[in-house]
Amino acid sequence: MSAEVAVRGVVVAALRGDADLMAGLNGVFDGTPGRASAPYGVVGDCVALDWGAKDVEGRELTLTVSLFDVGEAPSRLAGLLGRVDAVLRAVGSAEGWRVVSARLVRSRLSRTGARDGWQALVDYRLRVVCG
Repeated sequence: MSAEVAVRGVVVAALRGDADLMAGLNGVFDGTPGRASAPYGVVGDCVALDWGAKDVEGRELTLTVSLFDVGEAPSRLAGLLGRVDAVLRAVGSAEGWRVVSARLVRSRLSRTGARDGWQALVDYRLRVVCG
């Protein structure tokens, strides 16, 4: 199985399995949901680059996680982002792939087009090796 598919699946399952995160969200979706009410999370794009060596097959994945909320201020998103960070840093292995590092690459907080809507978007770099 490709690293993108395997690791993405493990990340979605890990986020959904975190009780503290799910206590603050109405759901975590693999891709943009058809219908969802805030607050909710979305595991979005996953881009892969080669990160192998002579005897090791590896990939460097950039995975996007977005959180959506409504309110006067985005303060509730801060705690939820902390949980996302903890979950991503603890992800271990996926089908045929082992995560060797997970790091925050960038984050962005912005208003959405919805009334009082907020979006927090985080990109993580996950380096994985086959096996």
